[in-house]
Amino acid sequence: MAAKTEEFDVAVVGGGPAGSTLAALVAKQGHRVVVLEKENFPRYQIGESLLPSTIHGVCRLSGAADDLAEAGFPLKRGGTFRWGARPEPWTFAFSVSPRMAGPTSVAYQVERSKFDDILLKNARKQGADVREGCSVRGLIEEGERVRGLTYSGADGSEREIRAKYVVDASGNKSRLYNKVGGTREYSDFFRSLALFGYFENGKRMPQPNRFNILCVAFESGWFWYIPLSDTLTSVGAVVRREMADKIQGDPEKALRALIDECPMIADYLSEATRVTEGQYGEIRVRKDYSYHQTTFTRPGMMLVGDAACFVDPVFSSGVHLATYSSLLAARSLNSVLEGKVDEDAAMKEFEARYRREYGVFYEFLVSFYEMHRDENSYFWQAKKVTANTEPELQAFVELIGGVSSGEQGLMNAEALGERLAENSEEFATAVEKYAANDDGSSVPLFSSSVVRNAMQEAGQVQMRALLGEDAEPEAPMFPGGLVSSADGLYWLPSTTA
Repeated sequence: MAAKTEEFDVAVVGGGPAGSTLAALVAKQGHRVVVLEKENFPRYQIGESLLPSTIHGVCRLSGAADDLAEAGFPLKRGGTFRWGARPEPWTFAFSVSPRMAGPTSVAYQVERSKFDDILLKNARKQGADVREGCSVRGLIEEGERVRGLTYSGADGSEREIRAKYVVDASGNKSRLYNKVGGTREYSDFFRSLALFGYFENGKRMPQPNRFNILCVAFESGWFWYIPLSDTLTSVGAVVRREMADKIQGDPEKALRALIDECPMIADYLSEATRVTEGQYGEIRVRKDYSYHQTTFTRPGMMLVGDAACFVDPVFSSGVHLATYSSLLAARSLNSVLEGKVDEDAAMKEFEARYRREYGVFYEFLVSFYEMHRDENSYFWQAKKVTANTEPELQAFVELIGGVSSGEQGLMNAEALGERLAENSEEFATAVEKYAANDDGSSVPLFSSSVVRNAMQEAGQVQMRALLGEDAEPEAPMFPGGLVSSADGLYWLPSTTA
């Protein structure tokens, strides 16, 4: 019996934040969109600490912001860190950015099973055909172009979809990402392992920072401590891959030993009990979670979210990069489907902006790691830029040179290494001034170029979502490039290009 064939404008593989966001942004413009998700929601994903631009920017554009506001997720005002040369914790507030002031200077701590379910339901509400329990088998290719895909339906039947575009949003375990060509390159600098679990009744910081993410450096690495509710906390230890022996054997004993190495986290968990049942009952390990694909597109196909790239999670950039990439991809798809710009220009704009944002966060995080001053720790010595291998820096230069960083002067790894070291020193000085400020002013921290760069595009997306037609006209990010429309959902030729 022949497989059933259907036709859509866009077929999205994966219903997580990247896939559901893209589906909502394209479907709400009247295009035919189908989402194929292999699991049935709600399902477990590691708890997430979000950034304001995701909530007030991308989710406002996709239509999901109000549903998220009604879900009762804890409000997060920034991050608190025991990191760097200072022995005392210091707090990073989202209000450090002038574009994220007032009510939009907060984000959420979310349980991903709930958050992802809200986004997927929103995609359906915006007009996407969402199908859960469906496993994609392969692509339909005609020459160089992708023309659709095959999949198994929830009832086990073999089916076929013809689509103008296929978007792989199926995450880091994607089986399709390599179909765009290129290779997946892993970062030596961020090649680490994380061991994590969930605890009830851990301590909370005083208001107004009660629900901030807490990141604490210790000799063997660093801990995250994410309050997901009044009582539930996600706790994870990140160590270098070469220190894998610290997480071998009994995971309960391994996690407890790492907690005992870190006095601040041990104190916060002194009266807590680990969750041992339900979706949070398992102690889990994650590895190799910093990488990029060397190409994100081919004719008829795009990669978004973790299928394309991911970088170290210390600043909660995972869902940000996933949803931001989906916004960029949706602009490209909407524009091409409606004939506003040609496909080649739209795809180049998507990939250039996505790589730039990835590169900005990569540099930001390298600088952040570099500023830690624990000279007796192997973990932190291994993170030193000057001790890093040249091939890793060369690969990074190839990734961002003249595109992601927005600078044409990055011609070699040595120059980049010097700049990263300078950025780190600048960042550390800004943190010192910020933490020492009695008046709570964020100006010293924002004086760091890596902080400004990391905030820049997120703030732009947020302002465009809130102001629409009243937002300032956008300049092209790259010479001869495109600009976003006033509503943030299309690319347009620049009048200044």
